[in-house]
Amino acid sequence: MLFRRILPLLALLLVSPVLAGNQARPDEAQRGLLRDSLKESLGFADRFDAEVWLVDMSGRLAKRLPDLEERLRVLKTVHREARRVGLNPELVLGLIETESNFDKYAISNAGALGLMQVMPFWVEDIGHPDDNLLDAETNLRYGCAILSLYLQIERGNLQNALARYNGTLGQSWYPTRVLGAWQKHWYVHAD
Repeated sequence: MLFRRILPLLALLLVSPVLAGNQARPDEAQRGLLRDSLKESLGFADRFDAEVWLVDMSGRLAKRLPDLEERLRVLKTVHREARRVGLNPELVLGLIETESNFDKYAISNAGALGLMQVMPFWVEDIGHPDDNLLDAETNLRYGCAILSLYLQIERGNLQNALARYNGTLGQSWYPTRVLGAWQKHWYVHAD
């Protein structure tokens, strides 16, 4: 499992000195780990689960992404990439809402790109300099892998992992926004 491969590198990740913006650049071991995780792929457990989730989330996302085909493509990719690395897909939707409001062409002042606002240094550091972070599938794959890595670094502390993702570790405003968006718009109550 990806988590077991990432955990031994925790000490290496915590001492990485090179920064791009406020987000730490990965070292060689981290790049290899992320390269491997970007190759794996998972999806829905079965067709019924897929239909229920897609219908529910599609209705919630319709105002932000009016084109049904694009909306379903984004939702399927979010679900697949989040599950592939052990993340909650609805949490990822909350993060996307906070980062880009579902604008796949979003570019931040710091230069972060796409739906999940991934910093461009990741594509080169992971060894895929030709990857296009404005491509929704590529962006979601990177963003989910990076958030999963940060969750491991923070030993499951979601607040810290989200702050690290945004480059604001030690501050609570960003995790509060993501968790608020998740709970307000994307949270699925388990019965």
